[in-house]
Amino acid sequence: MRTTLMMATWIGALVFFSGSRLPAADEITAPDAPAVPYPEGYRAWRHVKSQVATQEHPRAASIGGLHNIYANDAAVAGYRAGAFPDGSIIVFDLLELQEKDGSLVPSARRWLGVMEKNAAKYAATGGWGFDNFFGDSKTDREVLINGPASACYACHLQQKDQDYVFSKLRD
Repeated sequence: MRTTLMMATWIGALVFFSGSRLPAADEITAPDAPAVPYPEGYRAWRHVKSQVATQEHPRAASIGGLHNIYANDAAVAGYRAGAFPDGSIIVFDLLELQEKDGSLVPSARRWLGVMEKNAAKYAATGGWGFDNFFGDSKTDREVLINGPASACYACHLQQKDQDYVFSKLRD
């Protein structure tokens, strides 16, 4: 108890003399805390579709390359029903392409986009959480769950009638 009181006094004095203030609890963020967890084992999930975005694509700078889309069992059921239940996870695996021996072959991963459905947790973004993991990293990410103005949600909003999902299941 005495140690806690002494620490509080020192911190208070430091803040007072430095002219600063301590951040409020809602101002403290953990930039490495994932809004959406890395989807371990996603390559064993159902392959939804593949697509190639060439340099002629209007968004080639950000999404050019080979797209592979994977879905967990809940998301597969959502594709079939037209609405995705909580627990659905969709992965957008974006790989660079290179020409080798007359073929285009996948090379380095650009990023791994993840959508996770949780209506309560992500209510501000249509029930979906969005995150991008850069390269092959499971921790280097760009958390894009910053409310309705987030980059991912703003784009996916045009797919509201399809539960915010662009892709279609290819049977």
